[in-house]
Amino acid sequence: MRNFISQRVQSVPPSGIRRFFDIAATMDDVISLGIGEPDFVTPTPILRAGIRSLEEGHTHYTSNSGMLELRQALSRYLERLYGVSYDPGDELLITVGVSEAMYLAINATINPGDEVIIPEPCFVSYAPEVVFAGGRPVMVKTRVEEDFQVTGATIEAAVTPKTKAILIGYPNNPTGAVMSRERLAEIAAVASKHDLLVISDEIYERLVYGVQHTNFASLDGMKDRAIVLGGLSKSHAMTGWRLGWAAAPPEVLAAMRKIHQYTIMSAPTTAQMAAIEALEQGEEHVERMRAEYNRRRVLLVSGLNELGLSTFEPKGAFYAFPNVAASGLDDEGFAEALLQEEQVAVVPGNAFGESGRGFVRACYATAYEKIEEALERMHRFMQRHG
Repeated sequence: MRNFISQRVQSVPPSGIRRFFDIAATMDDVISLGIGEPDFVTPTPILRAGIRSLEEGHTHYTSNSGMLELRQALSRYLERLYGVSYDPGDELLITVGVSEAMYLAINATINPGDEVIIPEPCFVSYAPEVVFAGGRPVMVKTRVEEDFQVTGATIEAAVTPKTKAILIGYPNNPTGAVMSRERLAEIAAVASKHDLLVISDEIYERLVYGVQHTNFASLDGMKDRAIVLGGLSKSHAMTGWRLGWAAAPPEVLAAMRKIHQYTIMSAPTTAQMAAIEALEQGEEHVERMRAEYNRRRVLLVSGLNELGLSTFEPKGAFYAFPNVAASGLDDEGFAEALLQEEQVAVVPGNAFGESGRGFVRACYATAYEKIEEALERMHRFMQRHG
């Protein structure tokens, strides 16, 4: 029998994150610093809004674009936070998480052979999504010496006549880096000069520590050439609700909505009702969770540095990205040995691109006490390997 699997799919390896989680699932007493998911339960008022929607019989499809009330709330939210004005009618789309929004953005804009410049380390889905759309991902390296912020010059050096878009994700997964407004302005200048689209994944926008997040569309002239992606999964502890959004110029959003119509129909109605509550009344919960993440961030980063695992200070998301050279192991060897010997799960940096080699991702979206215990176990580990 012939091979029925698409060559594009065959060309993409399985996610480098999943293998370690699958191993950890077979073991007892594992402390996971791997899964990028809040350990908080969705705040009670948001939960109640979702439950109430079911009790009131809101169990049907919504508009393909999402409930108008939700899009209006989202428009007010983005205006309030970033001063960017989006028309709820034709510039905002409610999606099944940011994952779907990313899929729509790339498939609505990328033709076969188009090149997309992607700074790395980056989230594992970016390059595969471009490949699945028939495009070519062009990876550019960021360096710890520059706090993993990509420069305009680095991006411009990768531009060719085939370049269609720049895909960035800040605050960054896996490094925790946050782009300064000045660096983002460099990217904006390159995009304008070469007439490029910018896809900006801003799912961690609310989780920043001691710095300000810059919405890419708020930069001069960028609203008309940017697709900004966001959601509530990380900031409001709503991963399982599967609710995200895209903000884009009308003609681009119409193309994304067309794909959405044929593949998804609409995001979950219950989640949309809960999201209205989250956007309009959820601020105190976001601040409470962010403060706790910050407390954990300080513990984990200082603890890793004390163990000799050099870790720059992440200013966003909920990840630390230590260099593991002091252990004498590469990133995969370190992650495997730490899991087997001390039952602590981290993710090898090479899962996030070649420039992630030599690092591991450690997530601090878990209880403070578990992070303390993980550091104790890693101390024993480094006594043997450091």
